[in-house]
Amino acid sequence: MTFGRVNPQFRLEDQGIEGLGNVYYNLMEPALIAEALKRDEGTLGKGGAFLVSTGTFTGRSPKDKHIVKTDSVADNIWWENNAAMSPEGFDALYADMVAHMKGRDYFVQDLVGGADPTHAIDVRVISELAWHNLFIRHMLRRPDREDLDAFTADWTIINCPSFKADPKKHDCRSETVITMNFDRKMILIANTEYAGENKKSVFTLLNYLLPEKGIMPMHCSANHAVGNPVDTAVFFGLSGTGKTTLSADPGRVLIGDDEHGWSDRGTFNFEGGCYAKTISLSREAEPEIYDTTTKFGTVIENMVFDPETFELDFEDDSLTANMRCAYPLEYISNASKSALGGHPKNIIMLTCDAFGVLPPIARLTPAQAMYHFLSGFTAKVAGTERGVTEPQPTFSTCFGAPFMPRRPEAYGNLLKGKIAKHGATCWLVNTGWTGGAYGQGQRMPIKATRTLLTAALDGTLAGAEFRKDPNFGFDVPVTVPGVPELLLDPRRTWDDKAAYDAQAEKLVQMFADNFEQYVPFIDDDVKAAAIG
Repeated sequence: MTFGRVNPQFRLEDQGIEGLGNVYYNLMEPALIAEALKRDEGTLGKGGAFLVSTGTFTGRSPKDKHIVKTDSVADNIWWENNAAMSPEGFDALYADMVAHMKGRDYFVQDLVGGADPTHAIDVRVISELAWHNLFIRHMLRRPDREDLDAFTADWTIINCPSFKADPKKHDCRSETVITMNFDRKMILIANTEYAGENKKSVFTLLNYLLPEKGIMPMHCSANHAVGNPVDTAVFFGLSGTGKTTLSADPGRVLIGDDEHGWSDRGTFNFEGGCYAKTISLSREAEPEIYDTTTKFGTVIENMVFDPETFELDFEDDSLTANMRCAYPLEYISNASKSALGGHPKNIIMLTCDAFGVLPPIARLTPAQAMYHFLSGFTAKVAGTERGVTEPQPTFSTCFGAPFMPRRPEAYGNLLKGKIAKHGATCWLVNTGWTGGAYGQGQRMPIKATRTLLTAALDGTLAGAEFRKDPNFGFDVPVTVPGVPELLLDPRRTWDDKAAYDAQAEKLVQMFADNFEQYVPFIDDDVKAAAIG
C-alpha cells in the first residue's frame, strides 16, 4: 500500500521499483517518529528527541565508497582518491538490492540539495529505516508540501542497511558499499546504519556537478553580519577544529554549519539542517546546540543515556567519540531563513595544531591560502587512536578529501580565482595547542580565539601591526586588544625555545613532504608560497 503525499506520476513503480510492502511518501516528523517507534528503531527521549544506535558503524566508511567508471566521467575523477566500480558491478548490485527490497516497507523523502534554486538538485531518498528518513529530512532542504505533487528527482538514493554486498559479484571492497553512478543518476548504500552516509553522498555529488558551472563547493560553515548578508564569512576545517562552534556566533547570522557553495551570486547552504558532534557538549559553551538535544524530532546518534530518566551523558564515549545530533536549521535562533549570503569577505581556515607550533591567527596571501587549502592540515592527539602516542599530522586536501571526486587542484583553482575576483581576506586560525605540544602545552583559549575572529571579521585586525612568521612566511599580528601579546608568538610561549625550533622544523618538513604531490599541477605563485 501507498501512504503519504507524492507526485502520482513519480511513484517508485514509475522508477521501476516494484513489489515492495508498504511505501510511505514524505511523512512529516511526528509520523516518521511513530513509524520508527513501531519498528523498535530507537527510543523517544526528553523533549521528543529520537535516540538511536547505528550498530557496528558509528562513522563513515570512506574505503567502501565507489564511483562507477563510465565513459562520461572516467577522465574527470580523481581515481587515486576514489575507488572505481564497473558498470556491470553496479547493475548487478542494483538488481540484487531491488530484489532484496521486495515485500519490505520503505520510506521515501523528496528533498532538495542547495538553497539557491538556480543551482539546486532534486533528490529522492528511499530508506529502509524510518529514522533515516527523519534524519535526511532534517539534513536536506524540504520543498513546500504543495510542490511535492509535481516533484520529480534529478537523483535517487537507495539506502538498505539489511543488504550485504558481494564484493566479487558487485565489484566492491566489502559487504558495505556506497556507490555513485553518474549515468544512471543513482546512489546505492548498503550494510551500514550510519546516517551520515546519506548526507555526505549528496555533498560528494554536488562536489562533482557544481565546478562544471564555475561554483566552488566547500566543506565549511558560514555566517554573516546581522542585517548585512554581504558581510559573509566561511570557516573551513576538519573534524575537531571548531567549524560548528566558531560559526555559531550569537552576534552573527548562521547560514549553515557544514556544506556550502560559492557561485557568482554569493554563498548558499546545501543543507537544511545541522549535524553537530555532542561529545563534551555543554550549555555553557554552546547553549543553542545543547538545547537542540531535547527538541522534538532531533536525532541523537550513539549517545549513552540513563534508561530511567533519559538524561544524555555528554562525556561517555563508550559507544563512539563520534556521537552526534541532527536537527533542522530553524532550531538555531539566529539561523538564516534563506540560507543565502554574499561573496565571502573573510575566509577562515581552521586547524587544530597539536604540535604547538602555529600562531593563533595568521593572514594569508591568495597563494598562501591555496597552499593551506590544498594541504588541509590538522593533527590527531595521543589517545585518540590505538598506537598514537604523540601528535600526528592529518592532511586532508581541501579540508574534505573523502568527498572530493575531482582532483584537488580543480577546487583550489576555483577558490583562488574567486578570492582574486571578490577580494576576500584569508586567515589561518589555530584552535590547537600553545606553550608546548599536546601533553605539555595548553589548548588555545577559546576566549582568545573568539576575540581574534571578531577582530578579523569586523575589520579592526587589518589595521594591526604584523610580523612575518619565520617558519611559514605568513603575517602574524603583533598585538591585538584583549589577547595576551605572548600568545601571538608561539615560540615565546614555550619554556624550551630550542624544543620549539625543533618542533617547528619537523612540522614544516611534514607540510613540504605532503605538498610534493601537488607541485606538478599548480601555478608558480603557489609554488613560491610553499614552505620547506
